[in-house]
Amino acid sequence: MGKGGKGEAAAGGEGENMAAWLVAKNTLKIMPFKLPPLGPYDVRVRMKAVGICGSDVHYLKEMRIAHFVVKEPMVIGHECAGIIEEVGGGVKHLAVGDRVALEPGISCWRCRHCKGGRYNLCDDMKFFATPPYHGSLADQIVHPGDLCFKLPDNVSLEEGAMCEPLSVGVHACRRADVGAEKKVLIMGAGPIGLVTMLSARAFGAPRIVIADVDDHRLSVAKSLGADATVKVSGDTEDLAGEIERIQAAMGDDIDVSLDCAGFSKTMSTALEATRPGGRVCLVGMGHNEMTVPLTSAAIREVDVVGIFRYKDTWPLCLDFLRSGKIDVKPLITHRFGFSQGEVEEAFQVSARGRDAIKVMFNL
Repeated sequence: MGKGGKGEAAAGGEGENMAAWLVAKNTLKIMPFKLPPLGPYDVRVRMKAVGICGSDVHYLKEMRIAHFVVKEPMVIGHECAGIIEEVGGGVKHLAVGDRVALEPGISCWRCRHCKGGRYNLCDDMKFFATPPYHGSLADQIVHPGDLCFKLPDNVSLEEGAMCEPLSVGVHACRRADVGAEKKVLIMGAGPIGLVTMLSARAFGAPRIVIADVDDHRLSVAKSLGADATVKVSGDTEDLAGEIERIQAAMGDDIDVSLDCAGFSKTMSTALEATRPGGRVCLVGMGHNEMTVPLTSAAIREVDVVGIFRYKDTWPLCLDFLRSGKIDVKPLITHRFGFSQGEVEEAFQVSARGRDAIKVMFNL
């Protein structure tokens, strides 16, 4: 949290900045957090809305994601928006009182990835709540001003916090080249599948089919604008029949498939269902390794791309929200305050899934 995740635990006291710390498996504690000094290009933001991401829940359960290991207490959270309380002398585009959405990753701006415009691939990225850097579920944080984006008057702080997951969908649609002539299949109707569906529609996709194993998620997808839904199973023996049903639901060639689950079966479905010359984008990361029909995809010249987080998405996300092209409010299903008991309950609700899509803290 704060200025590249810098900061440290502090002794308790009245008026202290408090944060939700991940201290051990399945253990979160609200404790004081000392902010770093405000640099000339930094701002101090009072957090007002922070969402729970699946990665937050994964860290809580496992204390690691892939090679990112929580070795010491870490402040959790990275989907956030708040109100500016102090600005550094070099910050000219923001003022005290501005409502802002925060992009959580601070890149180095020196490596070849950053210089080439793909700063999301920076090897020295400092990302909220990715060890060893702290997150944003706190009363206040310090963050670079250029990563804070002023909210339009008609966009709420909760919607501002939703720019982070929405950015994943926007970046995926860019990578997959979704547009007005591209019919889209989405595998997975979880939170990321839903924001990807909303993004695809905003990018102009004329028909969207979404597939999932869960009836409730599919009903939500339908209510949010999916043209058709298909219930699938986790059994690979059902693959051929499910591809036929998905293609029938589309009623035409599938130009683009976005796998927002990231399992061998979902990726296999995407690769086999997509038309020759189409494109498949791997968005979800359910499995680190997969067995998929790449040869079949190759001889049909199906392009396969992946994504890692996002880049340059906040302005477009805010424009989509301002204009009404995307409405993320229905995705926020549960709200909690910022107390020890509520933090614990909120993470339990998010981990349980079921009817929970996005769980949001109001600070």
